Amino acid sequence: MARKAADDMKKLRKKGGRFFGEFKTFIARGNVIDLAVGVIIGGAFQKIVNSLVNDIVMPLISLLTGGVDFNNWFLALGEGDFATVEEAQAAGVATLNFGTFLSTALDFLIMAFVIFLFIKGINALSEKLKREKQTESAPPAVKKCPYCLSEINIAATRCPHCTSHIPVDTQVKE
Repeated sequence: MARKAADDMKKLRKKGGRFFGEFKTFIARGNVIDLAVGVIIGGAFQKIVNSLVNDIVMPLISLLTGGVDFNNWFLALGEGDFATVEEAQAAGVATLNFGTFLSTALDFLIMAFVIFLFIKGINALSEKLKREKQTESAPPAVKKCPYCLSEINIAATRCPHCTSHIPVDTQVKE
């Protein structure tokens, strides 16, 4: 009985070692590290967006709407009349905080717009680099006949238009 328990423990250690080995390989992959860096930068960026919305955009919207504070747009789900969300919550009344939701939705829209602009810029840069690389690396597919100036295949040794013999290294520049 003790022998079987010892064998079972060895099997578990082997499985655990394999499991943690696979986990170590997974964590060491570049994609996971890139994702972790992205999450950390995204968290820091979220603080900037929250500050932009709460400290700049929402006060401007409040100014345009006559000084309305969106954080105090709420519906009390109980008895009583409350001026602020804090008063209603202190009285133990449940509230629907649609002003806070509006502020959070605005946070999301600004974050989505900034990410859209960022991705759009990266895609434009990527396309530009791809086009530059293609124009640099793509050899010309045609050349001009030195006699009739028609475009012919780069490998042609005789012009299909004027039937002249074309030396291999002859090409008229445009």
